[in-house]
Amino acid sequence: MKPKKIPMRMCVGCDEMKPKKELIRIVRSPEGEISLDTTGKKSGKGAYICASRECFEKAKKSRRLEKAFSCQISQEIYAELDKQLLLRGGNSDE
Repeated sequence: MKPKKIPMRMCVGCDEMKPKKELIRIVRSPEGEISLDTTGKKSGKGAYICASRECFEKAKKSRRLEKAFSCQISQEIYAELDKQLLLRGGNSDE
């Protein structure tokens, strides 16, 4: 029997390829709303990030989420993503 293929995604913070289940998906909906996708099933363009504060800060500082979504992201949205990331246990530095 063939081993099951594990889907890999690149973190926008550290640029490392990691298994999809280890990463958090950030999605821009067709309406332009940006939010965390905890289920991984929301429709829209997605970007993946490690569950670490360090990766989030790197992505924010270098505007990698804005590049991934091709749109401006306000500080309020970054603050909301930061809060949601903290709730998911993203305070560890890997």
